[in-house]
Amino acid sequence: MALTGRAALLAALGSLPVGILAPSWAGLLAVNSPLALAILCDYFLAAPVRSLRFTRSGDTSVRLGEAAEVRLTVTNPSGRRLRARLRDAWPPSSWSSEAEQAAAHHRLSVPAGERVRLTTYLRPSRRGDRRAERVTVRSFGPLGLAARQGYHRVPWTVRALPPFTSRKHLPSRLARLRELDGRTSVLTRGEGTEFDSLRAYVPGDDTRSIDWRATARQSAVAVRTWRPERDRHILIVLDTGRTSAGRVGDVPRLDAAMDAALLLTALAARAGDRVDLLAYDRRVKARVRGTSGAGDALAAVVGAMAPLEPELVETDAHGLCTTVLAHAPRRSLIVLLTSLDAAPVEEGLLPVLPQLTQRHTVLVASVADPQVEVMARARGTIEAVYDAASGSRAQEQRRRTADRLRRHGVTVVDAAPHVLAPSLADAYLALKASGRL
Repeated sequence: MALTGRAALLAALGSLPVGILAPSWAGLLAVNSPLALAILCDYFLAAPVRSLRFTRSGDTSVRLGEAAEVRLTVTNPSGRRLRARLRDAWPPSSWSSEAEQAAAHHRLSVPAGERVRLTTYLRPSRRGDRRAERVTVRSFGPLGLAARQGYHRVPWTVRALPPFTSRKHLPSRLARLRELDGRTSVLTRGEGTEFDSLRAYVPGDDTRSIDWRATARQSAVAVRTWRPERDRHILIVLDTGRTSAGRVGDVPRLDAAMDAALLLTALAARAGDRVDLLAYDRRVKARVRGTSGAGDALAAVVGAMAPLEPELVETDAHGLCTTVLAHAPRRSLIVLLTSLDAAPVEEGLLPVLPQLTQRHTVLVASVADPQVEVMARARGTIEAVYDAASGSRAQEQRRRTADRLRRHGVTVVDAAPHVLAPSLADAYLALKASGRL
């Protein structure tokens, strides 16, 4: 039983005159006995909470920063009207601010044998799964003096997906891709290794492209045209070790890497390439393989990325290399999204890198901190000079690390969070245009 503020107010108002005019136990009992009886009657007249039935419907996923709508249907099977306050509890990270948490509280009045539908709006502040905790109901009697209280478990999960802010760069990269594939109205055709079509010979064509069999069947000389090979295998590897937990500005390194991976997935899938995903630190955290089609590939990668969180452990480079080689048995483009910090690369990645570059084309992408460059340019005070020296050392270390990777035949992309995704897409298109992919 829960007493309301109305019951406390009536008790205080009834006891005040008795305490002033005739203070005695008899006077208190004369006032509070009827009130206690009214409270008991009100409690028994309140609709029972345990017999209530609940069902959920609504959104099961939402992009980070957008609102999800979760509906809760409350059925009152009892013979009494339900007058209640209801709290639909979710984790605090289900909302971006404390003010939005008021959406979890509802007032309702449900006649006997009827139902009502309530809507709770969630706006998750973090990626991952948000699971409903419990529904707490406080059912009041008709006098509003007492209430029954209980809770029900009504499971539901809303998955907060990565926001994919780099989607705005996709149209321009797709236009460049169509130009490379020769599907636009430009006069030049991208070089490639996959047969496209036959056309009539014109002066200046490479004589090695003449199709003599087709020429023999017709009166004109026919030449083959080519396009970049499709159905390449691309394996995106997310390093979820301790270096991915760092923040560059307001963006975690892992989130910036995810955004770049999503743009590359959308672009490569449109190009007809098969895109797989592997997230690894000391074990496989997520795996996507065997998807076909641009929509299916992007949906699978987004869903696999959503619950990923960095682990505060050093990434096992040998285990990563072994897993990648097992995951990509034929020649592939390996896109490794990791850090260019000197120690993890030189002690972990460089010793195993030859095993990857021997069979695959390797591209390493890393999130650079623009603040380091600002520090390197700082001057004027003792603190600024110290920051400038620290920033210059950090920049020099990253350059040396990148140069060592390039000497092993690795393509390196080192960019700030907001330009990492388009830079990675440009590197993919450059590899495609050069024939290395």
